[in-house]
Amino acid sequence: MAPSQPSHTPNLDKLIKSLRVQSLEASIESLIFLLKRRQVKGDECARATAQILRQVVAKSKWHDVDQLLSRVQSAGLRLTQAAPHEPVIGNIVRRVLGLIRDEACEDRNADDLGSEAASDIQSLAPTAPPPQKPALVPIRPAPSILTTGLQVSKSMFNLLSVADPGDTPMTGASTPMSQAQPASVHALRSEVMDGIEEILDEIHQADDQIASFADIQIHPGDYVLVYQPSRTVEKFLIKAASKRRFTVIIGSLDPPSPSATEAPYAALRKKLNAAGVQTINLASNGLMAYIPRVNKVIFGAKAVYQNGGLLVDSGSCIAAHAAHEYLKPVIVLCGVYKFCPEDPSDEVSQGALGNPSSFVSYGNGQAVNGLEIENTVTDYIPPELVDVYLTNLGPQTRHHLASILADHYKTEDIGFSFQLGEP
Repeated sequence: MAPSQPSHTPNLDKLIKSLRVQSLEASIESLIFLLKRRQVKGDECARATAQILRQVVAKSKWHDVDQLLSRVQSAGLRLTQAAPHEPVIGNIVRRVLGLIRDEACEDRNADDLGSEAASDIQSLAPTAPPPQKPALVPIRPAPSILTTGLQVSKSMFNLLSVADPGDTPMTGASTPMSQAQPASVHALRSEVMDGIEEILDEIHQADDQIASFADIQIHPGDYVLVYQPSRTVEKFLIKAASKRRFTVIIGSLDPPSPSATEAPYAALRKKLNAAGVQTINLASNGLMAYIPRVNKVIFGAKAVYQNGGLLVDSGSCIAAHAAHEYLKPVIVLCGVYKFCPEDPSDEVSQGALGNPSSFVSYGNGQAVNGLEIENTVTDYIPPELVDVYLTNLGPQTRHHLASILADHYKTEDIGFSFQLGEP
């Protein structure tokens, strides 16, 4: 279903500007429309998903933690179904679900500490001495005044003293999430929205933080091969060029369009040349000739899976295999928010298909109906071909991925898309 006002959502920037004036359902449908048309892809999917989930928390009606989790899961499922080729959407949804669980757990612990403190105050209050002579009518001391002189309201006294000790639950017993009501829904809403803002800041700063390691990874005189460099790789190279002099070999699979006025990655080449870095344009079929001269190969990944495998642009797997054959290190630039706590599916391993018209022109002829042309737009690189994962948290190896995933995702949220039916 297309958005009711498509003129207001031609791209992600205008969609974000319209979130305050649009209804929640209209905003979700607008993003779904952009995802299906692939007008929003790559890193933009992470930012768009976080923005929409922030609106879900702010505008949807919910009265407890379970309802909020259900609202976020439902919206996240619709987004992942609109763009199944973008695993980063599911990553952001899982991050937000884990954030909600953490905030709810903190509120529950705060309530438990408050009740324990009140119990301690009651236990410290001295008990009145027993009467010397039995009275015909038992006289109960006034509940508003303790022997210590501490003034306590009647409601607080009843709250602390009326309960039967046999009915009181154990202190260490866990409370189900459905019974863990926050002290204030408004406070929980504000805390979760602040947490989503922190996720947005992480996404925005990830490229700059990765680029800060450029002068450590690239040395003077290096020959660096990059294949279809993403925005993350471009920032990394430009940062390294400010302190190092090296040569960049830019590999590309897409043929130049006949209507294009500039060669591929012309803007990047101009910036690097201005900084004194030499650049070489290279087609994918010429990679093997340059690999022996290359010192390292750098990729930008769309996703890093639990086993360490990569989802990358089509053609990158050729460069990775060539580097492995010649024992050249392969460095992957990837923000932590792209780490996916799942193993790759069969569809990911085979690669997503795109429009082949840029490679083969269609025309009328006898063989047209007998041809089937496939154009893969993504590749899967197995983990044994990767040496270093350079993230915004620093360089990582394959053996450290499990700890990073455990720090950023909850076990109960890993398979969230399989817990819900069709919306």
